[in-house]
Amino acid sequence: MRLSKMVIQDRNMKFGIETAGSLMSNDFITLDVNQTVDEAIDYLRKNLYQREGIHYVYILNQDRALVGVATIRELLSARGDEIIANVMKTKLKSVTTTLDQEKVAQLFQETDLVTIPVIAESGHLLGVIHIDQILDVIEQEGTEDIYRMASIKSDQLGNQNLLTATITLLYRKRIAWLVVLVFMNIFSGAGIATYEDLIESNVALVFFLPLLVDSGGNAGAQSATLVIRAMALGEIRIKDWFRMIGKETVISALLGFTMALAVSIVGLYRGGVEIAFIVALTMVFVVMIGSIIGLSLPFIFSKMKMDPATASGPLITSICDIVGVFIYFGVASAFITL
Repeated sequence: MRLSKMVIQDRNMKFGIETAGSLMSNDFITLDVNQTVDEAIDYLRKNLYQREGIHYVYILNQDRALVGVATIRELLSARGDEIIANVMKTKLKSVTTTLDQEKVAQLFQETDLVTIPVIAESGHLLGVIHIDQILDVIEQEGTEDIYRMASIKSDQLGNQNLLTATITLLYRKRIAWLVVLVFMNIFSGAGIATYEDLIESNVALVFFLPLLVDSGGNAGAQSATLVIRAMALGEIRIKDWFRMIGKETVISALLGFTMALAVSIVGLYRGGVEIAFIVALTMVFVVMIGSIIGLSLPFIFSKMKMDPATASGPLITSICDIVGVFIYFGVASAFITL
């Protein structure tokens, strides 16, 4: 059962936006822990008519607190004189009204449940969240993450999409971040200017500059995408940061050496052995450092209580470009005598 916009707005005001409380529905059935199975089935016959999405019945004690759950199939297959307390399962997943909707979606994915109860601190059942509501949440959260990776907040577009939004609106939502990145890339230009004499004496170095800095940015963006996705699914957490850095170091080194081998062939052709060695060594460094930057930024943003998706592709590639310029010409100056 999907909630109306008015109901959602009321619950957003009461429980907070994007919380379990704002999603819950009163479309559920409860039974008393002391009822028999026959009494329960008779009650269901009277109350299930034209009600959709009822897969579980929730069992309450004398204080009306939630103590168990049973599926309709389990009730139908039990003896009629059996007490509900002997049929129900007492180990059940539940959420509180303040839990973030993204964590609720993760719980649905982990448990394969179709309905999860929402309870108060006292244990009283307040409502339930059905899987069809969570499908909307998953779509919404995925959209938000994709927009953030493009440095755009999805709520900035309101109810409009890419097709219906005006040119003015899309321009305003995109220009600020792009201007910030322009000024960040000034550091890349400053790095190039620092090694102006080196470049003048070895023009062949310029040929490999875009290739190298782009490789670092690509590797970083790739790492960030994998980490952000794993965080969204709850597969990794902040405590896994150092473990992931160790793993990424090995992987990025293998990637860097493989890419270095490929680019060294071009280096031999364009500039000889010395240029080939400098380009290959730089490739290893920029891929490894770019990968570690891309992996670390989502952890850093998460530690700062910000959405990991804020560590977007444009931000990572800009940082990797700056770092790549200084690595490349730093390595070149170490091996080339002016």
